[in-house]
Amino acid sequence: VQLQASGGGLVQAGGSLKLSCAASKGTFSGYTIGWFRQAPGKEREFVAAIRWNGGRLSYAGSVRGRFGVSKDNAKNTMYLQMNSLKPEDTAVYHCAAGPGSLITSSLSSSQNYHYWGQGTLVTVSS
Repeated sequence: VQLQASGGGLVQAGGSLKLSCAASKGTFSGYTIGWFRQAPGKEREFVAAIRWNGGRLSYAGSVRGRFGVSKDNAKNTMYLQMNSLKPEDTAVYHCAAGPGSLITSSLSSSQNYHYWGQGTLVTVSS
């Protein structure tokens, strides 16, 4: 499967953005789709994930209550709605696909995701 992330941009603190991750080749069926982000000089960080078949969701504590994941099966697209954005949310956001069998405790490890899309830059100004 190939993934295409889009929707990044510049937003003021407190604002919202909605990122999209589309399957440009293949389908997301049977995969776990995750969002990760990497800020300059920092390690890659888990944001959220969803099992495409079953819909089980997982969020990082730093975004829980502010970010929401949804999906459109017909479009093979996953969305990341980001609300109440903070300057510390500034990063390049990547979506990735891993096995649909990932257990909850494994969802946050980037090593479990084998297919990665290009990133989309989110910049939150203070």
